[in-house]
Amino acid sequence: MNEHTVGVDVHILDKSYRIACPEEEREDLVASARLLTDKMREARGAARVLSSDRLAIMAALNLAHELLLLRRQTTGQELDRRMATLADRIESALNIGNESAV
Repeated sequence: MNEHTVGVDVHILDKSYRIACPEEEREDLVASARLLTDKMREARGAARVLSSDRLAIMAALNLAHELLLLRRQTTGQELDRRMATLADRIESALNIGNESAV
């Protein structure tokens, strides 16, 4: 580990792991481990899957799905914002054209 990297103990589904990460990302790593544990517990409760590997895969798929939904939502919001900006610019251009015709 270099001077800006720290070892962080995280607990994922009753197992402890030591992970190296930049010091400023420590809290995010711990929060990520908590989120993964929650998702793995949800998967275990819903599917009655016993294997840790299968639980991890199901949790990863659920998290990936949520990420894709957020990306689509963000992309849609960005598209809406760009369309509104374009509409404003077109309206301004049309108003300028109408003023010079008067």
